[in-house]
Amino acid sequence: MGKLSYEDKVNLYYDRKKHIPLSTISKKYKTTVDNVQFLERLIDKHGFEILTNRKSYSNYEKEQIINRVINGESIISVAIDEGVKSKSMLSHWVQKYKENGYNIVERKRGRSTMKKVTQNKSKENETQAEKIKRLEEE
Repeated sequence: MGKLSYEDKVNLYYDRKKHIPLSTISKKYKTTVDNVQFLERLIDKHGFEILTNRKSYSNYEKEQIINRVINGESIISVAIDEGVKSKSMLSHWVQKYKENGYNIVERKRGRSTMKKVTQNKSKENETQAEKIKRLEEE
């Protein structure tokens, strides 16, 4: 659903409330029927503000949400209940959680603060002192 604008999502919701068939809405907005139903349920539960809020989840919150899925609740129902805007995002969290040995690994954001190392000299031609200095700087 990331390709739909805020206005498209609002209009999609109102089209659905006018009882326009799911297939017609999905074709109009070029999305799947599942996404139309998910969006409708998400807005029913949380209102239109769910579409504009950029919520970030703490590691503790993520783990609690993931555990609900691991304990047998459906990804869709947990995503709607918790206000996770995308069922695929929640699926990704669960997958990464399992891959990392049931640990939450915080994703680093932003630019790297590490300096770029430029190699002006060939490593083969450097003296022992230059090599030591280079390694210390690295």
